[in-house]
Amino acid sequence: MTASLGRRVAAEAVGTGLLVAVVVGSGIQATELSHDVGVQLLANSLATVFGLGVLILLLGPVSGAHFNPAVTLAAWFTGRRTADGLTLRDVAAYLPAQIAGAIGGAILADAMFARPLVKFSTHDRSAGHLWLGEVVATAGLVLLAFGLNRSGRASLAPAAVASYIGAAYWFTSSTSFANPAVTIGRAFTDTFAGIAPASLVPFITAQVFGAVLGLGAVAAVWGRPAAAAEQVVVPHGEPEPAPSWPATAPALEERLLP
Repeated sequence: MTASLGRRVAAEAVGTGLLVAVVVGSGIQATELSHDVGVQLLANSLATVFGLGVLILLLGPVSGAHFNPAVTLAAWFTGRRTADGLTLRDVAAYLPAQIAGAIGGAILADAMFARPLVKFSTHDRSAGHLWLGEVVATAGLVLLAFGLNRSGRASLAPAAVASYIGAAYWFTSSTSFANPAVTIGRAFTDTFAGIAPASLVPFITAQVFGAVLGLGAVAAVWGRPAAAAEQVVVPHGEPEPAPSWPATAPALEERLLP
């Protein structure tokens, strides 16, 4: 069976919030334990990899574990002509939940480390090479998420997506935000993982462009999808009590996660 929209929205809000709490909290902890920027980034990326993998594994069967407006929009676009794809009503509910969750996650992380609950970041990230890094990071994420489904390997998403984000921390100049909601959330914390509000629009624009390129790459490699809707990251719909996760969801094939 499929979870109600309310429960799916709750899963997206909680999952995105916890993801940002992991990113921001581990960044704060890393800067308190070490003054070496390389060590700080290593700690931040490892915590994100483990946290993201667990969150996809846990919440994927409920909402699809998007935690990312770019992925939600891509899932809607690819499945918009199918009976079981995301509807505009779903998108209109998912996106605000993801953004609100991300902001809440940043506030929670600051609270856990006795930082000001809301202090906008002063970390300027306005540069062309950083925007290019976001294009590459987001395109790769979308290619991976949808490509796993098209190749029949969606069950590998928790490990594969988390691993990709961890790698992209290091091979992209932007350290791979690859997520508009997470980007907005990280503007609310003036810490290691923050991003200045003035840097948001170009970063998010680059992410949306990257998502479009990612979908184009999926089409180029695998061709147009079959009649069934896309299943992004993990099967969407709650599993029956008997089988262990990931259970085979009926026809709802969308979703993701970062």
